[in-house]
Amino acid sequence: MAQNDTLIPAAELAARGNIRFPNESAEYRRARTALLAEEIELRRHIERVAEMRRALPPGGEVKKAYRFQSERGPVSFADLFGDKQTLVVYSYMFGPQRQKPCPMCTSLLSAWEGEAQDIEQNVALAVIAQSPLEKVLEFTRARGWRNLKLYSDTDGEYSKDYYANTPEFEDTAAINVFTRRDGVIRHFWAGEMGFEQADPGQDPRGAPDLMPIWTVLDCTPEGRRPDWYPSLDYPR
Repeated sequence: MAQNDTLIPAAELAARGNIRFPNESAEYRRARTALLAEEIELRRHIERVAEMRRALPPGGEVKKAYRFQSERGPVSFADLFGDKQTLVVYSYMFGPQRQKPCPMCTSLLSAWEGEAQDIEQNVALAVIAQSPLEKVLEFTRARGWRNLKLYSDTDGEYSKDYYANTPEFEDTAAINVFTRRDGVIRHFWAGEMGFEQADPGQDPRGAPDLMPIWTVLDCTPEGRRPDWYPSLDYPR
């Protein structure tokens, strides 16, 4: 991306817009154009952050021989990459102490289920839970998931090392990205925002936000209701 001093100012780009909706007022259009300028700035900031992320120096080497259970039997950490050089791992809040998984995680993964095949055209994607594999598969099959690759970390070693199992939370969500270059597997990036980084009045969340539902709701006048979370089931 070009440096900021070579970009056309966001307000100027916003003023070039020629979209007008039926019966809108001049007051609405002024406010919407000002918002459009901020949306352009947000897009640019997202790209700057992504550039910084891509420019991170090499992370820590993965030296432990982590093992997982899969539908085809035991697999190693390296096996999760398949033929890809980058691996995205989501730690699913579905530990052995839970009868059912976290509804928020399930909402996220339900969206990813529809995107998994597209994602895996570019990178490998793995979902790891700490419950026995049979328990995880029983739930996910009932939901009709077919595309996500699911694994069980029954000894918890990976989950402890990569913050899906902490002294405060024996079972929490985590997102980690790993690379494999010249045969060496390294940690690349993880979501590190937690309760201690939350802003006043907001539920703790990371950026980028991985849940499509919040992106949609952020476009509505109601926004993100602070008293609402996804459910595993809804009345029909």
